[in-house]
Amino acid sequence: MKLGLIGVDVIGLSFGLLCEKKGYEVLVSNSNEDYVFNLNQKICITNEPLIQSMLFDTNKFSATTNNTDVIKNSDIIFIFSPTPSNIDGNYDTAKVFDVISEFYTLSSQDVQLYNKKVVICSTTNPGEVDQIQQRLNMFNIQVAYNPFFTNEGEIVKDIENHEMVLIGTEYQELTNELIQLHTKVKKILVNVYTMSSKAAEITKIGINSFLSAKISYANMLGEIITKSGIENEVNMVLTAIGGDSGIGKKHMNYGFGFGGPTINGDNKALKHFAESVEVNTDLISCINTFNQSHILFIKEHYIQKNPTKEIPFVMNHITYKKGSNIVEESQQFQLCIELLNDGYSVNVIEIPEVANKLNTLSESYNGRLKFYKPGTTPEGILINL
Repeated sequence: MKLGLIGVDVIGLSFGLLCEKKGYEVLVSNSNEDYVFNLNQKICITNEPLIQSMLFDTNKFSATTNNTDVIKNSDIIFIFSPTPSNIDGNYDTAKVFDVISEFYTLSSQDVQLYNKKVVICSTTNPGEVDQIQQRLNMFNIQVAYNPFFTNEGEIVKDIENHEMVLIGTEYQELTNELIQLHTKVKKILVNVYTMSSKAAEITKIGINSFLSAKISYANMLGEIITKSGIENEVNMVLTAIGGDSGIGKKHMNYGFGFGGPTINGDNKALKHFAESVEVNTDLISCINTFNQSHILFIKEHYIQKNPTKEIPFVMNHITYKKGSNIVEESQQFQLCIELLNDGYSVNVIEIPEVANKLNTLSESYNGRLKFYKPGTTPEGILINL
């Protein structure tokens, strides 16, 4: 079976390499010519572990800048096109639908499209995979929604070890093929959840939205415990609460609030969709409001430890997740800027890629923002969350 992956980012690339490792012939596409050239030379410049070594060992893996090559030469086409958040909260899925339009272009060239299968892995707004299915019905193409749940810096391991597979489609044949594929790739037994594509789209954004609620609740408890004068017992309390099987220990930690593009994006998308079907979204709004106030609580808590501004603060990273290169929607980055604006100095331990990207910002604060390589120990008050 030949697998095609369109619009590959690190998630798509990781999945493609894992499939190739299991014996599948894999063709991927990306619009960046340099990126594609390097992939065909078995080179990938990335902070993600394992990708380079896996790419080096490939025998049946190739890349192209042409999506139509992928469509023509693959039995199952996986679409990983980027879907950034819009200002109003829903996802901009234009690039996914652009790929679907290429099927029509190929049909006019008498390319055989019948009985191919399409799997949408990009995050979409509820109901859009149904729209894609309707557009491809004329070619007898089966469509499914099959999103991935990964964390930056651990994507290959997450694909191999995440405990669930979510599949949204009306076709049992395609469901069976996806289950077989994921079973080969996974290192663990997984729970497979099959449903309609719209239900799966709601499930995907619903999972991350729920995590935002759990993270916020743990942080609220952390604030209560800190204000009660027993800060040293925060972890003990949250561990005990997470020990209840109805709650669970995952994400039951005190620290920075949720950030990054995935949880924030899915939270906004769920709110947008809920409003479109006239469901009250006060709960989501309250979670977002608390998440923003929590960073101010952290700021005031640490300022009390350094009222004279004589000692710099030390932060292990300022990206939303350690090892990432994304500072957008990062509470760590927001705290760093807040402290700098209040006249404090901040020493940040970060990967060179992030330090270089923020070099101009560092200069604008007259040397009060300094970067140190991982493994070093700069002086100052450690913000340890």
